[in-house]
Amino acid sequence: MRTFFRRIYNSLFFRLLLLVAFTVGLTWFVLAKDWTWVVFLAIGWLLALLMVRSLYRQNARKVAFMFDAIDNSDYAFKYATKGSSSDDKLVSKSLNRITQILFQAKADAIQKEKYYELIMDSVNTGIIVLDDEGYIYQTNKEALHLLGMNVFTHVKQLAKVDAGVEKLLRNIQPGEKHQLSFSNERGTINLSVRVSEMTLQTKHVRIVAINDINSELDEKEIDSWIRLTRVLTHEIMNSVTPITSLSETLLSIHSEVNDEIRSGLETIGATGKGLISFVESYRKFTHIPTPDPSLFYVGKFLDRMVQLARHHNHFPLIDIRVTIEPEDLIIYADENLITQVVLNLLKNAMQAIGGERSDGVVAINAFVNDQEAVIIEVSNNGPIIPAEEVEHIFVPFFTTKEGGSGVGLSVSRQIMRLSGGSISLKTGANIKETRFVLTFS
Repeated sequence: MRTFFRRIYNSLFFRLLLLVAFTVGLTWFVLAKDWTWVVFLAIGWLLALLMVRSLYRQNARKVAFMFDAIDNSDYAFKYATKGSSSDDKLVSKSLNRITQILFQAKADAIQKEKYYELIMDSVNTGIIVLDDEGYIYQTNKEALHLLGMNVFTHVKQLAKVDAGVEKLLRNIQPGEKHQLSFSNERGTINLSVRVSEMTLQTKHVRIVAINDINSELDEKEIDSWIRLTRVLTHEIMNSVTPITSLSETLLSIHSEVNDEIRSGLETIGATGKGLISFVESYRKFTHIPTPDPSLFYVGKFLDRMVQLARHHNHFPLIDIRVTIEPEDLIIYADENLITQVVLNLLKNAMQAIGGERSDGVVAINAFVNDQEAVIIEVSNNGPIIPAEEVEHIFVPFFTTKEGGSGVGLSVSRQIMRLSGGSISLKTGANIKETRFVLTFS
């Protein structure tokens, strides 16, 4: 019974009815000039007005508390709906419903934001959103990877990467397209940069899209070398083969010629055969078979590579160390073609150290990087490749070895390119060893 009367007392209808009743009575007695009742009813009218105002303030405080909780991301609270009047219950239910609607809207917005971030982190284009003061609003993993950064909050941080990169991103305007180059521990990085603009929450921002064009430049360069090599080998073979054949024919027909002529013909034949063999080695660069990829374990593969390398290169003092993480690491590639690449790197590493040093170390490190690509690093503590030679080491026919063909690394790059991966030389001020990196995407 007490709860019933409390509900009636707390209801808006009862308080408004009481206020109307006192208003009507007060008006009546004012007109009747019965001042005793006027004073009494005026006091009742004020009390009824205060009761209505109290109920209004109570509901206003509920609304204010709800918005304070939402502003603090607290969606766990709920207003009680039991033991209250129907009006108060309706207000509480309505506020609880508003809270749930706002909570669901925020949850949907967070889910969409994560979805868009996942999409941004999945694309191969670096995205940077920055305002006119150089502050970074958003960036994706590819942009951080291309710039070689872990945290990027302001354009001025790019000064540590390259002053030219900072200047370009600070001043580049919407609609412009640029290409930029800089060097880091991964080598020379070539990027294309495009900019657009938009207004984000009344704030003007620029959206910078950056792409790695190293692979495009390498592909064009390799295609050019392949076309040139095919032409040269074709012309040389067409010219040398008849000469070699003619010298052998003359020797077989004229067996009674004097020693000087015979020696000359034999020299022509031997030189021709040597030149043909030399040209055949370059044909490897232009006639790499189409890869036939399959899954194979990196551990067993590298064990075999070490055995083959030791068999072909007799340097027993060199220590070859292999590290694989995880131990069951798998690569999807053409094992026969990748064998050529890894063996060539091991051969070069062992020859760089030489057979006289007792502290020579060749390290092979296989792992998965942050982009989930399989990496195989082959490094050695032999003499560092001079800076002036670094940019030429993958150029076909370039060599610093006596008797070298200059084909090994260029063929390796071609194989990795056809396999959907890459090969690079890791350089930098803090790197005191020769380290080649194979990346299998």
